[in-house]
Parts: sequence; structure tokens; C-alpha cells
Amino acid sequence: MTHQHQHSDHAYIQRITEQRAEKDAFFGSAAQSPIPARERAGFAGLRYYPPDPAYRVAAELTVLPHPETILLGSTQGDVRPQVRYAELRFTLEGEACTLVGFTDPDAKGSEHVELFVPFRDATSGSETYGAGRYLETPVRVKGDGSRSAMLDFNLAYSPWCAYNPAYSCTLPPPENRLNVSVRAGERSYHEDDH
Repeated sequence: MTHQHQHSDHAYIQRITEQRAEKDAFFGSAAQSPIPARERAGFAGLRYYPPDPAYRVAAELTVLPHPETILLGSTQGDVRPQVRYAELRFTLEGEACTLVGFTDPDAKGSEHVELFVPFRDATSGSETYGAGRYLETPVRVKGDGSRSAMLDFNLAYSPWCAYNPAYSCTLPPPENRLNVSVRAGERSYHEDDH
């Protein structure tokens, strides 16, 4: 590993650590926090895996030729329309993986597309929230018109229903289940929350 590479990893880990501290401060004190009010006084922060640059992976992105609006279920039983926008192919833990990235049906234009990537993996229900976790990532358009995306699983987060059952959260579709263990990002909020 080069010295420059070590330095960039250190800066990256520092950035993730700072973002987590900001989120914990918000969750612990803000009126809009999803943490139930009675739990905020004793809130000591969310549980995370240590930041690991190996879980920041470039994905080959294929925009689906006929993006269709499908209905994703939620924890409260309602449904959320989402457009199946792109397929993301990448390698994680030595395995070839595919996830689908979604957009809102009312999202306008194709210049600055941000994908919503809900997923479950082999840790879901044991080490991480059982209903799955979320990622967002912008679509990058290269000079030749091809597209890519960076999937940073260190930023994977639990939906708000993981902290408070009053919230309704979109469930990842079956096609977004990974067989690998994604030990990055947020862990279960409660030790026994499986």
C-alpha cells in the first residue's frame, strides 16, 4: 500500500467517523429524531461497524431499457411506488453481486439522478435490522456517456422504523437480497433487535 493510499484511507475513515458523530448528535437531541423521546436522555449513539474502505465499491450501471414503476411494500402494510431505474453490478467479498437502484416516479430529468438502493444481506435479522438497510448514490455519467455509481456500504443505514415502530419504512424487494455478509454501515439499534 502506498503512503498516499494510506493517507486517503485515513481521511476517508475520518470523514465517515465525523458524519456518524453528527448523526448521533441529531438523533440524541433533535425534536425530529426518530428515537422515542423517553430513550433520548440515555441515547449513547447508534451501533456501527468500523469504517472499512473495502466496502466502498464501484458498480457498473445499466439503465433499464423500460424503467417500470413497481409497488414496494412497507413495514406498515402500505405500498410505495418506485421506478426500477438501473441495475448495479459489482463485486463484494469476492462474489459477483447485483442490486436494483430505484428513483421516485415524479423525479424530473436525467441529468442528476440519485438512486435509492434498499437491500438485505446475510447479516439482516442477526447483526443488522431485519427489514433491511438503505443506500443512496448519484449516477455518474462519464465522458463517453456510460454510467457508473459508487456504492459505499459504510453509509448503509437503517430506516427510521428500526428505532421507532411508529414509522413506516419501504421494504427492499426480493431481488435486492445479497448472499454476502455486508459488515459495514449501521448495525442493529438494540443488541437484541433481530
